[in-house]
Amino acid sequence: MAGTGVGAGAESVAEAGADPADGVRADGVRDIAAAWERERPGTPVSSIGIVTPVWQLAKLFGDDRRRVLTRQGVDAATLDLLSVLRRGGPPYTLTTRELGRRSLVTAGAVSQRVARAEREGLVTRRPGAGRPRTVEVTLTPAGHELVETTVDQVLGREAELIGGLTPEQRDRLTELLGVLLQDVQRRLDSAGVSHVGED
Repeated sequence: MAGTGVGAGAESVAEAGADPADGVRADGVRDIAAAWERERPGTPVSSIGIVTPVWQLAKLFGDDRRRVLTRQGVDAATLDLLSVLRRGGPPYTLTTRELGRRSLVTAGAVSQRVARAEREGLVTRRPGAGRPRTVEVTLTPAGHELVETTVDQVLGREAELIGGLTPEQRDRLTELLGVLLQDVQRRLDSAGVSHVGED
């Protein structure tokens, strides 16, 4: 992780001559890699320039998203649940099993999310018709309204944050991150990852 001292911990940041409050800048990342190569020739450093910025970006994006959601009065896990239902289209109903598959979270996490959202009047749940032990979850009008306003706030803000990239750079980065994610999932035998800021 970023705080292990291997790539972007506070000591490594200071070592690289960067302000710890700002994280490691691009030249700082190169300095870290060069220092490891100098001190331990043969140490594999090719990942540092990729993994360290990814960790930092995940932290920055996650913190910023939590601030946006706090202003909207919703947590990340609840918004994820509502968004999955909304993207499913009318009648905005999915089984808990399908919610887990689309959200990339466990059945237990889905149950917790649904229970919380139900208490807040954002979803309803009922037994699935003709299918024993199946539970169907439906977006309520209040849930629909919340996701409509919040998604624009979240995605609009994140579009601002990546505004320094050209359209071509965004397309290329999207492609490369997709390739990297798929390969890492394969290597770790992982079907998916939970979202930043999840419970």
